[in-house]
Amino acid sequence: MHENFFHKIKVYYEDTDSGGVVYYANYLRYLERARTEALFSIGYSNIKIQKEFDALIIVKSCNIEYKKSAYLEDELNIRSFVKSITKTSFFMNQIITKGNDTIVEAQVHLVFVDKKGKPIKIPYEIYLKFKPFFCDTIKT
Repeated sequence: MHENFFHKIKVYYEDTDSGGVVYYANYLRYLERARTEALFSIGYSNIKIQKEFDALIIVKSCNIEYKKSAYLEDELNIRSFVKSITKTSFFMNQIITKGNDTIVEAQVHLVFVDKKGKPIKIPYEIYLKFKPFFCDTIKT
């Protein structure tokens, strides 16, 4: 059984259009914040990864499905987990909910790269910290 990362977001006025509906691109920001908090929860940050491993984590692709709208002052929950992993990248599934309703489902392909943008092997220390959050088997 895999574990999940959880993060809560409140929708602010700046996140919405004139009708009080969350602008679609802001969901990407919410997902990014949840991934950043997931890193913090295992003892890492983007800056720490840069300093310790000379690496960055970049988004290679994102497949997102908008199921329902969120509105001004809604409280949203984001559940994230690692769906699969390769030597240099991993897929993270993220689900945004409001109460029992699923608002957004996304699959994000994240890649470890060096400062020149070339894919590198995921540092073993980070792999070990993420391991409890893996859902599937490792792909080569």
